[in-house]
Amino acid sequence: MSRALALLRSSHPEPGAAVTLAITLLAAGVGHRGWRLAAVAAAVAASQLAVGWVNDRLDADRDRASGRRDKPITSGAIPARAVGVAGVLAALAVPLLALPLGLPATVAISVALGSALLYDWPLKNTAFSVVPYLISFGLLPAFVVLALPAHPAPPVWLVAAGALLGGGAHFANVLPDLADDAATGVRGLPHRIGSAGSQLAAAALLLGATVTLVLGPPGPPSWPGLAAGAAAVVVLPIGWYAARRTEGRPVALFRAVIVVALIDVILLVVSGRVT
Repeated sequence: MSRALALLRSSHPEPGAAVTLAITLLAAGVGHRGWRLAAVAAAVAASQLAVGWVNDRLDADRDRASGRRDKPITSGAIPARAVGVAGVLAALAVPLLALPLGLPATVAISVALGSALLYDWPLKNTAFSVVPYLISFGLLPAFVVLALPAHPAPPVWLVAAGALLGGGAHFANVLPDLADDAATGVRGLPHRIGSAGSQLAAAALLLGATVTLVLGPPGPPSWPGLAAGAAAVVVLPIGWYAARRTEGRPVALFRAVIVVALIDVILLVVSGRVT
């Protein structure tokens, strides 16, 4: 494996790319064009790279102890120091990339990045592990709106929907691996409340995001929005029922939660009526 590919893999590219794409599409939906759209995408991408690299660097010892040979650092494909330096450089690049979009936008994404880095350390192993997700995912759509030329205030419903989506994503992300994480010393909020509590939290937060995205924008709810909300209400009980009838990890519910999260992301992207 080349050093460049190893560095890319250390950044957690799949979730980082998904967040960057969703926020870029939201930016296009609210009216960003040309260099502003590119600046939004670049700043968000840099923030995702920073969080991924810092996470892999801080988790290197735990990954070695648990035999995670799929990780570039633990497999020896790239030195831990190189990943750490890349994370610091990406973090420093975020406010520089956002600055042409204005000070309010720069502050918003910088705070979102700082919150996400606090998850990497020290909040990942505490009862407050969900807090960075609430803050960072709430501030990302706020950053998009604040980056518009007139720097309008982001609507409360959009910030709330982003925060709820982020909180739900936190609980959903760990559902299949609660036991494995606990065995390697991870003690975030999902691990403390257990599988059943995490399932309930993920479902409640994502349903809350769905309702907020359907009812929050000005004017009457759209028929596609109502249909998406109804789908979310149906999908989660089906996933819960399937998980109850199978042994082992609650993969069925995890997949149902992911479907609802995707519905929420689509609703977020098409919510162009934000100003």
